[in-house]
Amino acid sequence: MPEHNADLVVLGGGSGGYAAALRAAELGMSVVLVERDKLGGTCLHYGCIPTKALLHAAEVADAAREGDKIGVKSSLAGIDMAGVNGYKDGVISKLYKGLQGLVKSRKITLVEGTGRFEGPNAVVVGEDRYVGKNVVLATGSYAKSLPGLDIGGRVITSNEAIRLDNVPERVVVLGGGVIGVEFASVFKSFGADVTVVEALPHLVPNEDEFASKLLERAFRRRKIAFKTGVKFTGAKQTDESVTVSLESGEEIEADLLLVAVGRGPNTAGHGFEEAGVTMERGFVLADEQLHTNLPNVYALGDIVPGLQLAHRGFAQGIFVAEQIAGLNPPPIDEAGIPRVTYCEPEVASVGLTEAQARERHGEIQTLTYDLAGNGKSQILQTQGAIKLVKAGGEGTQGPVVGIHMVGARVGELIGEAQLVYNWDAQAEDVAALVHAHPTQNEAFGEAHLALAGKPLHSHS
Repeated sequence: MPEHNADLVVLGGGSGGYAAALRAAELGMSVVLVERDKLGGTCLHYGCIPTKALLHAAEVADAAREGDKIGVKSSLAGIDMAGVNGYKDGVISKLYKGLQGLVKSRKITLVEGTGRFEGPNAVVVGEDRYVGKNVVLATGSYAKSLPGLDIGGRVITSNEAIRLDNVPERVVVLGGGVIGVEFASVFKSFGADVTVVEALPHLVPNEDEFASKLLERAFRRRKIAFKTGVKFTGAKQTDESVTVSLESGEEIEADLLLVAVGRGPNTAGHGFEEAGVTMERGFVLADEQLHTNLPNVYALGDIVPGLQLAHRGFAQGIFVAEQIAGLNPPPIDEAGIPRVTYCEPEVASVGLTEAQARERHGEIQTLTYDLAGNGKSQILQTQGAIKLVKAGGEGTQGPVVGIHMVGARVGELIGEAQLVYNWDAQAEDVAALVHAHPTQNEAFGEAHLALAGKPLHSHS
């Protein structure tokens, strides 16, 4: 078997894998990057980018439909899915070509094929063996289903949902997490009747309950139906429809059932267990330096327990490359990673929920600033709020440890929010900064003014 040696061998070319490869090459290492599908992974080809392109098309559809509200004579004639998919695929293609060029320019050896990890430090692809002084496992995740629920026909996952050639009239979305509510938002904007089914008590259940309740209120206004706290029990499909059964005894008939119950670690069949990698429930276990139990073998991204976010994997890829290079980067604080759900309205957060903050800090203070007091929010005709969570009771010094936002485009505010959390800023620090008028960013400043005890555009 031909053997090839490198300073670093990376198994998986998604956000985390390619970031590790690019940074390592930048630091002077020889790098082999193995990818069985397309460089860029799920995020670029099946996840983040295509879904956000669909969400932008949905936003344009809503704007056309609602033009009369602001005196613009517009209407929505319909959705041309061929045109939508052409736009989406064009965005992906441009980014894909750019990423390919980047990898080539850094002289990274890109190996296209299915790789299998073989301990202690090799990845085998076909008849070739790639041996690294260090190895990074970054094989990503897959769309999960439920036991007994087979994907096919009218039962689809996000992989199929991004390639639909028509808009269904009725959709049931199984799962009210990030993926579920984003697709529910798209389908509704495209004209479908949508019902979301979530077993837990709230939509986006990993968010602060404040955000869940505001999103649920907004979905009611948009006439997106949702059933929370009820379990799915089965689905039967015919040539014409699919019928979804719930534990409550209710049945919902639809044209499509979108299964959005989360993503599982893509670790089966890659040789990890056979090579002696410590695993749990399919995840690879790693320490805060992202070391596995094997020397010089690292794991990152969706196969490591924690937030399944592309930018988390990207940051971890940079971290691992710098760790291998001996730069001793600081470990990544999971709570300090920004989180955005791109439905309408958007949900954005960083740091701790109120419940987590109480558990960690004991006494806390919270403040909620309604976007009704913000000029740009009124121009955009969005409803929502910004909630701040501070460590320490009222009248005491303490950093802002949680920021939670709901409203149109609030994902664009998460950059400043993550700085506030990660730099242990206090409300007074942010209140002293000047926020441009009229922007929604101004609402972020106003919230901190109020938390600092000097509310201006809010009632004390």
